[in-house]
Order: sequence, then structure tokens, then C-alpha cells
Amino acid sequence: MSVLIVSGTGTEIGKTVVTAAVAAVALARGLRVAVLKPAQTGVAPGKPGDVDEVIRLAGGVTTVELARFPEPLAPATAARRAGARPVRPEEVAESAGKLATEHDLVLVEGAGGLLVRFDDEGGTLADAARLLAAPVLVVAPAGLGTLNMTALTAEALDTRGLTALGVVIGSWPAVPDLAARCNLADLPGVAGAPLLGAVPHGAGGLAVPRFRASAGDWLAPALGGDWDAARFTADAARPDMPTRRIA
Repeated sequence: MSVLIVSGTGTEIGKTVVTAAVAAVALARGLRVAVLKPAQTGVAPGKPGDVDEVIRLAGGVTTVELARFPEPLAPATAARRAGARPVRPEEVAESAGKLATEHDLVLVEGAGGLLVRFDDEGGTLADAARLLAAPVLVVAPAGLGTLNMTALTAEALDTRGLTALGVVIGSWPAVPDLAARCNLADLPGVAGAPLLGAVPHGAGGLAVPRFRASAGDWLAPALGGDWDAARFTADAARPDMPTRRIA
């Protein structure tokens, strides 16, 4: 793939850290990587946004931010309240397409979930994915409620003829509860796509060298890493499962 859409089942679930991990693994393999953020919301001008966090964690990626709106709202709402022109799916697809001519991998990180509106006409990240014919990597939380959110995202993808590459858990807890452990086995079924990773809670706070060295341990081979979904799921099901902590 040359373009990969990174979308969450909601907001604040680890999309940016997952994007950084995928970028770090690709860079370690010698690939040229770009990260596109169509709409950054909730960040004032001049302050670091999601693409800055990806650069900090992953290193030498090309980054593009198409628009920034200061209020922490859906892009369409934030643009309207700021009196600014919204980002449209066609612009996202055009920018990603241009980046793909000069990079081996372009990661397009959405804002919130797949159907969050970019403009008042109803344009979404799903529309950009359709224009690009790009697969979607779904980032989901670990715990209770994630099966429903993931199933809804999968249904939205399917009805639009879009491909779900897989699911990555954006923040795997150091001490997972029963729901989180059971969800590992159930997520592939409701997503209709494989489980492709689990990024530890707090990974974004690691020292940068350790983040880059560890990213491949959190992602499956389809994303360039060596994380084993079957082994991770089996370990999590054990009642004596060791606590997975990072420092």
C-alpha cells in the first residue's frame, strides 16, 4: 500500500501514537514516510499538534497539516465557528495523492471517528478513503464498549465498499480487565479484519529511542512489526497473565 488511512472508533484512543509507531517501523525499514493530518482541531496556532508528535516520536517523516481550528470540536463545526473554510475530502485525496508520488507510505490520520464531518455537506474521512481507494486501519480502545464501536465502524466501511486493513488497540492497559482480555478474541470477528497490534498504555511517554526501538513489538507483520496476535491473545486469556508494564 502507498496510502493508509488511520481512523479511530472515537476520539482520544491513541490514533496519533499508533500513527507514530507505524511510521517508526516503516522508517526503520528504510521507507520514505509522510503523515497527512487533514484537520487539526483543539490546538491554537503555533502550538504543536498531532503531526509534531509523530515527528517527535518517529523521526524523519514528511508532515502536512491542511487546516487547523482552535476549538476541540468536529472539523466541520470547528471550521464554522472559526469562520474558516473547511477541509473537503477531495482536498485530502489530492494532497495524499501528491505525497504518494514521492513517498513509499503516506499515513492519513483522521480526527475522531470515520464519519466525523469535515464540512457542512457531510464530507468525511471515509469519502477521502474512497477517492483514494485506500485501506483503513482502525484504532480502537481495549475495554468495554469497543466491540460495538468497532462493529459500527466496520459496517460503515463495508457499506461504502472500503477495506479494513485491520484493528490496532491504541492503548493496551498494564493490567487489563476481563472485558479487555475477552475483546482480543472478539475484535477480529466484529471488525471483519485481523487484529494487527496493541500499543501499550503510556507508549507516547517513552523516551524517544525506546519508542522507536519498541514500535515493531507492538505491530503485526502486516504493519512491518513482529507482534503475534494469537500469542498475545492466548497470553491475555491466562488467569496468571504477567502484568505488561513499560517504563
